[in-house]
Amino acid sequence: VQLVESGGGLVQPGGSLRLSCLVSGITFRYSDMNWHRQAPGKERELVSRINIYGETVYIADPVKGRFTVSRDNAKSTVYLQMDNLKPEDTAVYYCRVGEHWGQGTQVTVSS
Repeated sequence: VQLVESGGGLVQPGGSLRLSCLVSGITFRYSDMNWHRQAPGKERELVSRINIYGETVYIADPVKGRFTVSRDNAKSTVYLQMDNLKPEDTAVYYCRVGEHWGQGTQVTVSS
């Protein structure tokens, strides 16, 4: 199983980024997908989960109304659209399926 995140980078407060996670080695359309993040000095936390039907079943309170998770089963890809980014969103973002993790992508929000 491989998960490859992309789309991170440096963005100013109030800006947007879209993260992508390409998944291989599993039947993607039958898998719930998760986005996590880990800020410096903090524990890794769950940001969002999307089920096999494309429904958002979890979104963390700090990102509600700003982040949106979606999936494209034809492309075996899950997305995290992040809008109105804040400095406290700075973290390494990971996607996960079951016990399998991607390598992470750095998101830095700074002026």
